[in-house]
Amino acid sequence: MNRNENAAAGPRRLKAVLSASLAAALLLGGAWPAGEAGAKPASAEAARPAQAGERQDASAGLTKEEAQRLSAVMELIQRQYYEPVDRDKLISGALSGMVQALGDPYSTYMDAGAAKQFSETVEGAFGGVGAEVTSESGKVVIVSPIKGSPAEKAGLQAKDVILSVNGVGLSGLPISEAVAKLRGPKGSAAELVILRAGRANPFAVKLMRAEIDIETVEGKRLADGIGLIEIRQFSLNTADRFAAELAKLEKRELKGLVIDVRNNPGGILPVVERIAQPFVPKGKPILQIAQRGAKPEQVLSEGGGKPYPVAVLMNKGSASASEILAGALQESAGAVLVGETSFGKGTVQVSYDRQLEGGLVKMTIAKWLTPSGGWIHKRGIKPDVAVRPPALYAATRLSKTATIPADAISDDAKSLQVMLKGLGYDPGRLDGYYSSGTAEAVRGFQRASGLRASGQADPATQRKLEEAVQAWVSGDEHDTQLEAAVQALREGKGAPRH
Repeated sequence: MNRNENAAAGPRRLKAVLSASLAAALLLGGAWPAGEAGAKPASAEAARPAQAGERQDASAGLTKEEAQRLSAVMELIQRQYYEPVDRDKLISGALSGMVQALGDPYSTYMDAGAAKQFSETVEGAFGGVGAEVTSESGKVVIVSPIKGSPAEKAGLQAKDVILSVNGVGLSGLPISEAVAKLRGPKGSAAELVILRAGRANPFAVKLMRAEIDIETVEGKRLADGIGLIEIRQFSLNTADRFAAELAKLEKRELKGLVIDVRNNPGGILPVVERIAQPFVPKGKPILQIAQRGAKPEQVLSEGGGKPYPVAVLMNKGSASASEILAGALQESAGAVLVGETSFGKGTVQVSYDRQLEGGLVKMTIAKWLTPSGGWIHKRGIKPDVAVRPPALYAATRLSKTATIPADAISDDAKSLQVMLKGLGYDPGRLDGYYSSGTAEAVRGFQRASGLRASGQADPATQRKLEEAVQAWVSGDEHDTQLEAAVQALREGKGAPRH
């Protein structure tokens, strides 16, 4: 696929989506990242010509025999099922099952309601808990929480598995149905049961759904002439917003730039291409697109490069379009990657809505490769400078329903110890056993917080502790990954290649 030709191909223009999910959904409102502005979904036939050896009638739809089989089952259900049936629901179920049979978590069929939610996401305003999810082996897995959202404030993390919401299990559901159960009015309660690697038992998190209007780009100037631009998602306006923030920073001489795509789940392919262009010298590849049966085609830059070094901050919640940007700037512009190994999503999806009466099919149509031809799918991109965040950033929220038992082992006690240690009250252990040392650390925190120094972690103490943790993590002064990125630039890493 030649991206430049494709973008101008009129009715053949594709909505290329590089969110960490095709089947991924923003729990902000159960909506999915969508395609480029003004683009019309392409027909399946327009996406790719039939390849040698394929059945030519496959691209034309069902054969007569296939249509007869489907019609026979429909007629059987309508005539013989013991209760009245909703014909539209049956058709939607058949379409959904057809796409599910691909076994690809990034391909899905959406009925008219889900498709409307998907389209609304383009505008960047959502309502919900604020995390993007995908489906992995029938489980609903968090790709990344959105900054400032209820999900982030609750301590939800990339790779967390959502087992249920308000008592309703999500395992095995199509992602669109799972998201529908996660949706709800602003201010409504959502109790999620979470399974997290490294914890013995699932735990519950109570959230209040909120309306979130995502500001996708935020820039500021750091010390010593270093600029910082954070990209939270690659939405329709993100390239313009990025260009505006970069122009502001470049009004004064820049000694270096940090681009932060941590917990950025991805977004729209043409948008990330536009953002990469100014940094990648003209003629060098930004990425490669590999469709079935075709030789990978390069997307070449038309930019001129920058005179200053660049660092890209990433973590395990940096997915897809974020990974494209990281790979392009590392391999074609000399940028240094700092943080943690990224999510690992290396496929491209397009959306089709023709003849679907309000419904929508999103389907994987290609792999994307780094400029050198590497495929990062399910592996991610490793940083040049590996830096884990402080443990306090990943601390699991406390239950706050009862006093944490002393002289006993519990997940709450383990989280309590991590929080106390991170705030400077060393409990002497981090294994979840509520020891005398833990009680003494609790007393220290209680005294400093104006609480009765009982040494017991009652609900009031737990709430106060979580407030202190939230205040601690919200400041840049504790961001060791950002500090490492700035230090890398000062050391001359990330210098541009021309």
